[in-house]
Amino acid sequence: MDGDTLYLVYLDAGAALDDLDERNLAQLAPGLYLVASTRTRSELYHAVKWLRHPSRLLVAPLADGPKFKGMMPGALGWLRWRQGEARRGSRPALR
Repeated sequence: MDGDTLYLVYLDAGAALDDLDERNLAQLAPGLYLVASTRTRSELYHAVKWLRHPSRLLVAPLADGPKFKGMMPGALGWLRWRQGEARRGSRPALR
């Protein structure tokens, strides 16, 4: 995870990123994802654009993990794991 940048990615709610070639991503809500990537913002933007051809797309780097409530089960655990706050155990399962 060293060298990864955390991005907030928003695209059409019906477009999933399950097959995006990224090691680390967590769905927060339909169409809303946190993605940890070594790609630049432009590279990630174009990868999503070419993969899904969404009518709406936003890719924004985050300086720190966001605060959130009411998102998909497992998303907060994934973020804590990614930030190294959950030091023991394996990567949490996401739904």
